[in-house]
Amino acid sequence: MKIGCPTEIKPQEFRVGMTPNAAQEAVAHGHEVYIQAGAGTGSGFNDEDYTRAGAKIIDTAEEVFAISDMIVKVKEPQAGERKMLRESQLLFTYLHLAPDPDQTHDLIASGCTAIAYETVTDAAGGLPLLAPMSEVAGRLAPQVGAWTLQKANGGRGVLMGGVPGVGPAKVLVIGGGVVGTHAARIAAGMGADVTVLDRSLPRMRYLDDVFGGTFKTGFSSAGYTAEMLEQADMVIGAVLIPGAAAPKLVSRAQLSTMKPGAALVDVAIDQGGCFETSRATTHADPIYDVDGIMHYCVANMPGAVARTSTIALGNATMPFMLSLADKGWRKACEDDPHLLNGLNVHAGKLTYYAVGKALGLDVVSPNVVLKG
Repeated sequence: MKIGCPTEIKPQEFRVGMTPNAAQEAVAHGHEVYIQAGAGTGSGFNDEDYTRAGAKIIDTAEEVFAISDMIVKVKEPQAGERKMLRESQLLFTYLHLAPDPDQTHDLIASGCTAIAYETVTDAAGGLPLLAPMSEVAGRLAPQVGAWTLQKANGGRGVLMGGVPGVGPAKVLVIGGGVVGTHAARIAAGMGADVTVLDRSLPRMRYLDDVFGGTFKTGFSSAGYTAEMLEQADMVIGAVLIPGAAAPKLVSRAQLSTMKPGAALVDVAIDQGGCFETSRATTHADPIYDVDGIMHYCVANMPGAVARTSTIALGNATMPFMLSLADKGWRKACEDDPHLLNGLNVHAGKLTYYAVGKALGLDVVSPNVVLKG
Protein backbone atom coordinates (compact mmCIF):
# COMPACT_ATOMS: atom_id res chain seq x y z
CA MET A 1 0.00 0.00 0.00
CA LYS A 2 1.06 3.57 -0.63
CA ILE A 3 0.89 5.48 2.68
CA GLY A 4 1.05 9.28 2.68
CA CYS A 5 1.66 11.70 5.51
CA PRO A 6 1.16 15.41 4.74
CA THR A 7 2.30 18.37 6.83
CA GLU A 8 -0.35 19.45 9.34
CA ILE A 9 -1.82 22.83 8.41
CA LYS A 10 -4.10 23.58 11.34
CA PRO A 11 -2.80 26.75 13.08
CA GLN A 12 0.06 26.05 15.50
CA GLU A 13 -0.18 22.30 14.92
CA PHE A 14 3.38 21.00 15.11
CA ARG A 15 2.71 17.27 15.39
CA VAL A 16 3.13 14.83 12.50
CA GLY A 17 1.08 11.76 11.64
CA MET A 18 3.99 9.34 11.28
CA THR A 19 7.29 9.16 13.12
CA PRO A 20 10.40 7.87 11.33
CA ASN A 21 10.04 4.67 13.36
CA ALA A 22 6.50 4.18 12.07
CA ALA A 23 7.69 4.83 8.53
CA GLN A 24 10.48 2.28 8.93
CA GLU A 25 8.02 -0.34 10.21
CA ALA A 26 5.69 0.27 7.27
CA VAL A 27 8.53 -0.01 4.77
CA ALA A 28 9.66 -3.23 6.45
CA HIS A 29 6.14 -4.57 5.86
CA GLY A 30 6.57 -3.93 2.15
CA HIS A 31 4.67 -0.64 1.88
CA GLU A 32 5.69 2.62 0.25
CA VAL A 33 5.70 5.67 2.53
CA TYR A 34 5.48 9.26 1.26
CA ILE A 35 6.20 12.13 3.64
CA GLN A 36 5.64 15.75 2.70
CA ALA A 37 8.85 17.77 2.92
CA GLY A 38 9.20 19.34 6.36
CA ALA A 39 6.23 17.47 7.86
CA GLY A 40 8.19 16.34 10.91
CA THR A 41 10.13 19.54 11.59
CA GLY A 42 7.82 20.78 14.34
CA SER A 43 8.26 17.50 16.21
CA GLY A 44 12.03 17.45 15.81
CA PHE A 45 12.22 15.03 12.87
CA ASN A 46 13.92 16.17 9.68
CA ASP A 47 13.53 14.85 6.15
CA GLU A 48 16.78 12.91 6.44
CA ASP A 49 15.35 10.94 9.38
CA TYR A 50 12.51 9.77 7.15
CA THR A 51 14.78 9.08 4.21
CA ARG A 52 16.96 6.85 6.40
CA ALA A 53 13.77 5.04 7.45
CA GLY A 54 13.07 4.25 3.79
CA ALA A 55 10.38 6.84 3.14
CA LYS A 56 10.24 9.07 0.08
CA ILE A 57 10.06 12.86 0.53
CA ILE A 58 7.37 14.61 -1.55
CA ASP A 59 7.30 18.37 -2.02
CA THR A 60 3.59 19.18 -1.78
CA ALA A 61 0.46 17.97 -0.02
CA GLU A 62 -1.28 17.74 -3.39
CA GLU A 63 1.27 15.17 -4.53
CA VAL A 64 1.00 13.21 -1.27
CA PHE A 65 -2.80 13.02 -1.51
CA ALA A 66 -2.69 12.16 -5.21
CA ILE A 67 -0.27 9.26 -4.89
CA SER A 68 -1.42 7.68 -1.60
CA ASP A 69 -3.92 4.89 -0.92
CA MET A 70 -4.01 5.79 2.77
CA ILE A 71 -3.51 9.22 4.36
CA VAL A 72 -2.24 9.23 7.94
CA LYS A 73 -2.60 12.51 9.84
CA VAL A 74 -3.00 13.92 13.33
CA LYS A 75 -5.75 16.54 13.11
CA GLU A 76 -8.96 16.47 11.12
CA PRO A 77 -8.47 17.39 7.45
CA GLN A 78 -8.93 21.09 6.87
CA ALA A 79 -11.20 22.41 4.11
CA GLY A 80 -8.45 22.50 1.48
CA GLU A 81 -7.29 18.99 2.36
CA ARG A 82 -10.81 17.60 2.18
CA LYS A 83 -11.00 18.70 -1.45
CA MET A 84 -8.04 16.43 -2.19
CA LEU A 85 -9.63 13.28 -0.75
CA ARG A 86 -11.10 10.87 -3.27
CA GLU A 87 -13.31 7.83 -3.55
CA SER A 88 -11.77 4.61 -2.16
CA GLN A 89 -8.99 6.53 -0.39
CA LEU A 90 -8.48 5.66 3.29
CA LEU A 91 -8.11 8.46 5.86
CA PHE A 92 -6.75 7.57 9.31
CA THR A 93 -6.66 10.46 11.77
CA TYR A 94 -8.56 12.30 14.50
CA LEU A 95 -11.89 13.56 13.12
CA HIS A 96 -14.15 14.79 15.97
CA LEU A 97 -17.11 15.02 13.60
CA ALA A 98 -19.98 15.58 16.06
CA PRO A 99 -19.46 19.36 16.41
CA ASP A 100 -18.25 19.80 12.82
CA PRO A 101 -21.01 19.51 10.19
CA ASP A 102 -18.89 21.06 7.42
CA GLN A 103 -16.18 18.43 7.75
CA THR A 104 -18.76 15.65 8.03
CA HIS A 105 -20.55 16.68 4.83
CA ASP A 106 -17.24 17.08 2.97
CA LEU A 107 -16.00 13.63 3.99
CA ILE A 108 -19.29 12.07 2.95
CA ALA A 109 -19.15 13.89 -0.39
CA SER A 110 -15.56 12.79 -1.02
CA GLY A 111 -16.44 9.10 -1.07
CA CYS A 112 -13.42 8.27 1.08
CA THR A 113 -13.25 5.79 3.95
CA ALA A 114 -12.48 7.64 7.19
CA ILE A 115 -11.40 5.91 10.40
CA ALA A 116 -11.25 8.16 13.45
CA TYR A 117 -8.61 7.65 16.10
CA GLU A 118 -10.96 8.87 18.82
CA THR A 119 -13.60 6.14 18.34
CA VAL A 120 -11.32 3.09 18.02
CA THR A 121 -11.87 0.99 21.14
CA ASP A 122 -10.12 -1.83 23.00
CA ALA A 123 -11.15 -4.95 24.88
CA ALA A 124 -11.19 -3.08 28.19
CA GLY A 125 -13.67 -0.51 26.89
CA GLY A 126 -11.00 2.16 26.53
CA LEU A 127 -10.04 4.44 23.67
CA PRO A 128 -6.42 3.46 22.94
CA LEU A 129 -5.74 6.08 20.27
CA LEU A 130 -7.32 8.91 22.24
CA ALA A 131 -5.71 7.99 25.56
CA PRO A 132 -2.16 9.22 24.78
CA MET A 133 -3.38 12.68 23.82
CA SER A 134 -5.81 12.69 26.74
CA GLU A 135 -2.84 12.02 29.02
CA VAL A 136 -0.90 14.88 27.45
CA ALA A 137 -3.85 17.29 27.50
CA GLY A 138 -4.68 16.36 31.08
CA ARG A 139 -1.14 17.05 32.24
CA LEU A 140 -1.04 20.30 30.29
CA ALA A 141 -4.36 21.60 31.60
CA PRO A 142 -3.18 22.72 35.07
CA GLN A 143 -0.03 24.19 33.50
CA VAL A 144 -1.96 26.38 31.04
CA GLY A 145 -4.60 27.06 33.65
CA ALA A 146 -1.95 28.36 36.04
CA TRP A 147 -0.71 30.68 33.29
CA THR A 148 -4.27 31.84 32.64
CA LEU A 149 -4.69 32.63 36.34
CA GLN A 150 -1.81 35.10 36.26
CA LYS A 151 -3.04 38.66 36.66
CA ALA A 152 -1.25 39.87 33.51
CA ASN A 153 -3.41 37.40 31.55
CA GLY A 154 -6.66 38.57 33.13
CA GLY A 155 -6.77 35.94 35.85
CA ARG A 156 -7.24 36.16 39.60
CA GLY A 157 -3.53 36.40 40.31
CA VAL A 158 -3.56 33.21 42.38
CA LEU A 159 -0.53 30.92 42.71
CA MET A 160 -1.38 27.24 42.38
CA GLY A 161 0.51 26.12 45.46
CA GLY A 162 0.17 29.29 47.53
CA VAL A 163 2.96 30.19 49.94
CA PRO A 164 3.28 29.94 53.73
CA GLY A 165 0.42 31.94 55.19
CA VAL A 166 -1.52 32.04 51.89
CA GLY A 167 -3.72 29.16 50.79
CA PRO A 168 -3.36 27.33 47.45
CA ALA A 169 -5.62 27.67 44.43
CA LYS A 170 -8.83 25.64 44.49
CA VAL A 171 -9.03 23.51 41.35
CA LEU A 172 -12.19 21.72 40.25
CA VAL A 173 -11.82 18.92 37.69
CA ILE A 174 -15.09 17.81 36.07
CA GLY A 175 -14.63 14.24 34.86
CA GLY A 176 -12.54 11.47 36.40
CA GLY A 177 -11.41 9.68 33.25
CA VAL A 178 -7.97 9.76 31.65
CA VAL A 179 -7.87 13.55 31.20
CA GLY A 180 -9.29 14.29 34.63
CA THR A 181 -7.01 11.87 36.45
CA HIS A 182 -3.86 13.27 34.87
CA ALA A 183 -5.04 16.85 35.38
CA ALA A 184 -5.75 16.20 39.05
CA ARG A 185 -2.36 14.55 39.58
CA ILE A 186 -0.46 17.48 38.10
CA ALA A 187 -2.59 20.15 39.80
CA ALA A 188 -2.14 18.42 43.14
CA GLY A 189 1.58 18.10 42.45
CA MET A 190 1.68 21.88 41.95
CA GLY A 191 0.29 22.22 45.45
CA ALA A 192 -3.31 23.09 44.57
CA ASP A 193 -6.39 22.05 46.53
CA VAL A 194 -8.01 19.68 43.99
CA THR A 195 -11.46 18.10 43.77
CA VAL A 196 -12.46 15.70 40.99
CA LEU A 197 -16.15 15.28 40.15
CA ASP A 198 -17.50 12.17 38.44
CA ARG A 199 -20.81 10.31 38.19
CA SER A 200 -19.34 6.82 38.53
CA LEU A 201 -19.02 5.59 42.11
CA PRO A 202 -16.67 2.75 41.07
CA ARG A 203 -14.42 5.28 39.35
CA MET A 204 -14.37 7.51 42.44
CA ARG A 205 -13.52 4.49 44.60
CA TYR A 206 -10.67 3.68 42.23
CA LEU A 207 -9.34 7.25 42.37
CA ASP A 208 -9.58 7.25 46.15
CA ASP A 209 -7.81 3.90 46.43
CA VAL A 210 -4.99 4.87 44.10
CA PHE A 211 -4.60 8.56 44.90
CA GLY A 212 -6.17 8.75 48.35
CA GLY A 213 -5.10 11.98 50.07
CA THR A 214 -3.66 13.49 46.89
CA PHE A 215 -6.98 15.00 45.84
CA LYS A 216 -10.63 14.81 46.83
CA THR A 217 -13.54 13.33 44.88
CA GLY A 218 -17.21 14.28 44.68
CA PHE A 219 -20.36 13.14 42.90
CA SER A 220 -21.08 15.28 39.86
CA SER A 221 -24.67 16.27 40.60
CA ALA A 222 -25.92 19.61 39.28
CA GLY A 223 -26.25 21.00 42.80
CA TYR A 224 -22.81 19.96 44.02
CA THR A 225 -21.17 21.12 40.80
CA ALA A 226 -22.78 24.54 41.23
CA GLU A 227 -21.58 24.70 44.84
CA MET A 228 -18.00 23.83 43.86
CA LEU A 229 -17.99 26.33 40.98
CA GLU A 230 -18.50 29.15 43.48
CA GLN A 231 -15.34 28.13 45.35
CA ALA A 232 -13.07 27.34 42.39
CA ASP A 233 -10.16 29.42 41.14
CA MET A 234 -9.78 27.04 38.18
CA VAL A 235 -12.18 24.61 36.52
CA ILE A 236 -10.90 21.93 34.15
CA GLY A 237 -13.52 20.40 31.85
CA ALA A 238 -12.52 16.78 31.25
CA VAL A 239 -15.70 15.01 30.14
CA LEU A 240 -16.02 12.72 27.13
CA ILE A 241 -18.79 10.82 25.39
CA PRO A 242 -16.94 8.85 22.69
CA GLY A 243 -17.55 10.35 19.27
CA ALA A 244 -20.41 12.54 20.49
CA ALA A 245 -20.73 16.22 21.30
CA ALA A 246 -19.64 17.05 24.84
CA PRO A 247 -22.44 17.83 27.32
CA LYS A 248 -22.66 21.43 28.53
CA LEU A 249 -21.99 21.22 32.25
CA VAL A 250 -21.44 24.90 33.09
CA SER A 251 -23.93 27.49 31.87
CA ARG A 252 -23.26 31.14 31.16
CA ALA A 253 -25.53 32.09 34.03
CA GLN A 254 -23.26 30.18 36.41
CA LEU A 255 -20.26 32.32 35.48
CA SER A 256 -21.74 35.12 37.60
CA THR A 257 -21.48 32.86 40.66
CA MET A 258 -17.75 32.30 40.18
CA LYS A 259 -14.85 34.31 41.51
CA PRO A 260 -13.85 37.17 39.16
CA GLY A 261 -10.78 36.15 37.13
CA ALA A 262 -11.29 32.42 37.66
CA ALA A 263 -10.01 30.22 34.83
CA LEU A 264 -11.95 27.68 32.77
CA VAL A 265 -9.82 25.17 30.83
CA ASP A 266 -11.96 23.19 28.38
CA VAL A 267 -10.12 20.05 27.34
CA ALA A 268 -13.34 18.79 25.71
CA ILE A 269 -13.29 21.60 23.13
CA ASP A 270 -12.48 19.19 20.25
CA GLN A 271 -15.93 17.69 20.85
CA GLY A 272 -17.62 21.08 21.10
CA GLY A 273 -16.68 21.94 24.67
CA CYS A 274 -18.35 21.26 28.02
CA PHE A 275 -18.93 24.90 29.01
CA GLU A 276 -21.75 26.85 27.35
CA THR A 277 -19.42 29.77 26.71
CA SER A 278 -16.61 27.72 25.15
CA ARG A 279 -15.36 28.41 21.63
CA ALA A 280 -12.24 26.98 20.06
CA THR A 281 -9.06 29.06 20.28
CA THR A 282 -5.47 28.62 19.08
CA HIS A 283 -2.06 28.56 20.72
CA ALA A 284 -1.43 32.01 19.20
CA ASP A 285 -4.50 33.51 20.91
CA PRO A 286 -5.54 30.97 23.54
CA ILE A 287 -7.67 32.83 26.10
CA TYR A 288 -10.68 35.12 26.16
CA ASP A 289 -12.92 36.72 28.77
CA VAL A 290 -16.65 36.11 29.22
CA ASP A 291 -18.31 37.94 32.11
CA GLY A 292 -15.01 38.28 33.94
CA ILE A 293 -14.14 34.56 33.69
CA MET A 294 -11.07 33.61 31.65
CA HIS A 295 -11.50 30.78 29.13
CA TYR A 296 -8.65 28.64 27.75
CA CYS A 297 -10.10 26.55 24.89
CA VAL A 298 -7.25 25.58 22.56
CA ALA A 299 -8.51 22.83 20.27
CA ASN A 300 -5.16 21.06 19.85
CA MET A 301 -3.56 21.39 23.26
CA PRO A 302 -1.09 18.50 22.79
CA GLY A 303 0.35 20.34 19.77
CA ALA A 304 2.14 22.63 22.23
CA VAL A 305 4.42 19.74 23.21
CA ALA A 306 4.65 18.32 19.73
CA ARG A 307 7.58 15.95 20.12
CA THR A 308 6.21 14.20 23.21
CA SER A 309 2.74 14.07 21.68
CA THR A 310 3.88 12.78 18.28
CA ILE A 311 5.92 9.95 19.75
CA ALA A 312 3.16 8.97 22.18
CA LEU A 313 0.53 9.01 19.44
CA GLY A 314 2.78 7.17 17.00
CA ASN A 315 3.37 4.38 19.52
CA ALA A 316 -0.39 3.91 19.81
CA THR A 317 -1.42 4.23 16.16
CA MET A 318 1.38 2.18 14.60
CA PRO A 319 -0.15 -1.32 15.09
CA PHE A 320 -3.49 -0.17 13.67
CA MET A 321 -1.85 1.63 10.77
CA LEU A 322 0.14 -1.49 9.89
CA SER A 323 -2.97 -3.68 10.11
CA LEU A 324 -4.86 -1.36 7.74
CA ALA A 325 -1.95 -1.31 5.32
CA ASP A 326 -1.23 -5.05 5.48
CA LYS A 327 -4.82 -6.26 5.19
CA GLY A 328 -6.79 -3.38 3.69
CA TRP A 329 -9.45 -1.67 5.76
CA ARG A 330 -12.18 -4.28 5.24
CA LYS A 331 -10.14 -7.28 6.37
CA ALA A 332 -8.49 -5.29 9.18
CA CYS A 333 -11.89 -4.20 10.51
CA GLU A 334 -13.37 -7.65 10.02
CA ASP A 335 -10.57 -9.13 12.12
CA ASP A 336 -10.76 -6.41 14.77
CA PRO A 337 -14.20 -5.14 15.83
CA HIS A 338 -12.50 -2.47 17.93
CA LEU A 339 -10.93 -1.00 14.81
CA LEU A 340 -14.33 -1.22 13.09
CA ASN A 341 -15.65 1.08 15.84
CA GLY A 342 -13.35 3.72 14.37
CA LEU A 343 -15.16 3.72 11.03
CA ASN A 344 -17.03 7.03 10.78
CA VAL A 345 -17.52 7.50 7.02
CA HIS A 346 -17.44 5.16 4.03
CA ALA A 347 -18.34 5.67 0.36
CA GLY A 348 -20.71 8.54 0.91
CA LYS A 349 -22.32 7.14 4.06
CA LEU A 350 -22.02 8.14 7.71
CA THR A 351 -21.31 5.08 9.87
CA TYR A 352 -21.08 6.38 13.45
CA TYR A 353 -24.32 6.70 15.38
CA ALA A 354 -23.31 9.42 17.85
CA VAL A 355 -22.25 11.72 15.01
CA GLY A 356 -25.52 11.15 13.16
CA LYS A 357 -27.48 11.89 16.33
CA ALA A 358 -25.54 15.10 16.97
CA LEU A 359 -25.93 16.37 13.40
CA GLY A 360 -29.32 14.95 12.50
CA LEU A 361 -27.95 12.76 9.71
CA ASP A 362 -28.84 9.23 8.59
CA VAL A 363 -26.41 6.54 9.68
CA VAL A 364 -25.61 3.15 8.20
CA SER A 365 -24.32 0.47 10.55
CA PRO A 366 -20.60 -0.20 10.06
CA ASN A 367 -21.37 -3.93 10.07
CA VAL A 368 -23.70 -3.44 7.10
CA VAL A 369 -20.99 -1.47 5.30
CA LEU A 370 -18.43 -4.15 6.07
CA LYS A 371 -20.62 -6.90 4.59
CA GLY A 372 -21.38 -4.73 1.55
